This record gives sequence, structure tokens and C-alpha cells, in this order.
Amino acid sequence: MTLEAESAERRVKLPLSGLSVIDLTLARAGPTCVRHLADWGADVIRVLPPESPRQELASVRRGSDYQNLHRNKRTVVIDLKSAEGHAELVELVRSADVLVENMRVQVKHRLKIAWEDLREVNSRLVYGSISGFGQTGPYSARAGVDQIAQGMGGLMSVTGEPGRGPMRAGIAVADLTAGNLLALAIMMALYERERTGVGRWVHTSLLESQVFMMDFQASRFLMDKDVPEQVGNGHPTLVPTGTFPTRDGHVNVAPSSPRQWKTFCEVLGKPEWLTNPAWRSFDDRRRERAAIDAAIALETRERTTEDWVGRLELAGIPCGPIYRMDEVFADPQVQHLGLAAPVAHPERGDTHLVASPLNFDGLTKTIRSTAAIEAPEGGGGSKTG
Repeated sequence: MTLEAESAERRVKLPLSGLSVIDLTLARAGPTCVRHLADWGADVIRVLPPESPRQELASVRRGSDYQNLHRNKRTVVIDLKSAEGHAELVELVRSADVLVENMRVQVKHRLKIAWEDLREVNSRLVYGSISGFGQTGPYSARAGVDQIAQGMGGLMSVTGEPGRGPMRAGIAVADLTAGNLLALAIMMALYERERTGVGRWVHTSLLESQVFMMDFQASRFLMDKDVPEQVGNGHPTLVPTGTFPTRDGHVNVAPSSPRQWKTFCEVLGKPEWLTNPAWRSFDDRRRERAAIDAAIALETRERTTEDWVGRLELAGIPCGPIYRMDEVFADPQVQHLGLAAPVAHPERGDTHLVASPLNFDGLTKTIRSTAAIEAPEGGGGSKTG
């Protein structure tokens, strides 16, 4: 059996088997969306523009980030700026179920590949878009990247320690969330198509996704006009919840409910904290955050992280160590969940990529193929596994 036939046999058992997807995305948000579809069986054709120098691009494609974003896809080179390339894309669209793009709004209209253009070619097409700030409105023509969305969506104003200035999150929150949400919207549109027989344009933006992720802090402002501030590693409202020093590092603890607060005080050997009138109620403890955190830190310094995690876990207190990436993938639970997915790379040999976080009963999570390193030669039509 050929590798392509074997891949097709595995894919037919996956939830999105038979789904045809055209991927016009770049950067991170769009590829994150398409990766969900590719991981679970969709036949994804990624459209690449003619580029040079080829050796430099091949070097990028060998990299871990590229491989992680674009696994399980085929590729085709098409010059969308040419009449021939436009015709090639239209031909692909005729039989496609989904097209995903994250171009600037004006670009797809200039190339005549916007929703209004392609729905005339295939009425069943589900067309998914991610932009920086939305498809319409005063900022719709702006380019958008993750950090700009973190700043404008409020995340940087609540991240970091008080008085230290705004701080970006350590991951691309807006990019990843936009990709995740668009994948959900595409599946909703496909479900609707089962009833109507007609596709739909679904779209989100980095800004919308970031504001959505502000969640209860955003709703606190909308309903209570409470502007949240930076609280470092503490929880915005639940006290005590945070990161505390230990003899050999740090530990996260979250004894936020009244019952857990009582148990926590007992584990720390500080039952007198329960009778402190300034710390008695939830609101009291919130006002006394600094004093409580300082008192806890004096106690947690006396034992190792492992000791505290063992004691607190035994007492039913949410807690955990703070890992570096090497420690993350050494953790037995992470290993049990299979979050490092094995993959055979044609040049790098046996290695691993980040597994899908989704689980389907009866299905094993696998990565069927690595991302193509060299783009196909020619102006289009040449596909590679």
C-alpha cells in the first residue's frame, strides 16, 4: 500500500473524512483554524504563492512552528494575481466544501476571491475569514497582529504586576482564539448546510476574539462599570489564589471557596487565620489581598514545591507546580494524554509535534503527515502530500 493510500485509509475513519478544504491562510490565526480541520480528516489543499528564494523558504518550512501549523495538508502553488491562477482557484472552489482566508479585507476583493465572488461559483461553499479588526467598520482596512489585538482588546492592561506597565501574554492569545473560534463557526455553518443545502460566510477577527476572551472582566465593566486592574499572579477576584514561593521554586494554589480556605489554613498550620476578623468573609479577604499573600508566602517558603503539592492535593486544595516546557512534557499526566504526538519527518527523522487537544471516543489522535518542505514546482496544479 502506498503512503498516500495508507493516509487516505486512516483519514476515512476520522470525523471530517470527505470534507474538502482550500487553505489561503498565512501567519498563525488562519492556520490554527485549518489545523483543526486537517487533524480530524479533512482533505486540505494549502495554496502557496510563487516565492523566492526557494532555499530560504525551505529552511523556514523545516522549522518546528511551520511544521506544527501546517501538518496534515497538501500544497499547491497558484499565482492568484494572474488570470490563469484565478481560474485555477475557481476550479478548486467548484468542488470544495470550505475555503479559509485571513487576507486584509481589500486584498481579497482586489483579487476577486471574496465571498461575493466565490459563492457564485459554488453555492454550497462555507467561506471562513479572519481579519485584524473586522470585515467592516473604521478599522477594517488595517493590518492586525496578535500583540496589537492584545493591547486594544484589554488583555495587556490586566496582565502583569501592578505598577509595572502593560504586559503582553506569553502566547498568541488573540491569534489562537480567533483560529479556534473560526473553526467552530465553520462547523456550525456546515451543520446548517445539511438543512439548507446552502453555504454561508462566517468570520471573526483578532479584536473580536480578544474582547471575547476578556470574559468576566469585560462583563464586570459592562454591567458594574468596574475597570479591572493588574494583579500579577493573583486571581482578579478570588483571594487567595496565586503563585507563592517555596524552598526550591514556586507553587500555584487556589483555596478560593470558604470550605477550601478553612482547609488551607489547617494544612498550613494557621487555624488562627480563620478567626481573624479582617479575613473572615470573601470581601474581607479580597480587600486584604496583600496582607494575606504575604502571610501565605512566609509559610510556603518552609517546604519544597513537591511537598506542598502533595499536602494540598491530599486535602483537596487545587494546586500545582509551575513548569518550564521540558517539565511540561515530562509530566506523567501530559504523557498519558498523548500531547506530544509522534511523527516521522522526511529530514528530521522521528520527532514530535503538539497533538490536537480534542478527543473522540474510539479514535486515536495521530499526525498523518508533516508539512511540505518544498513547494510544488510550477504555477499551479501540482499537489504534494
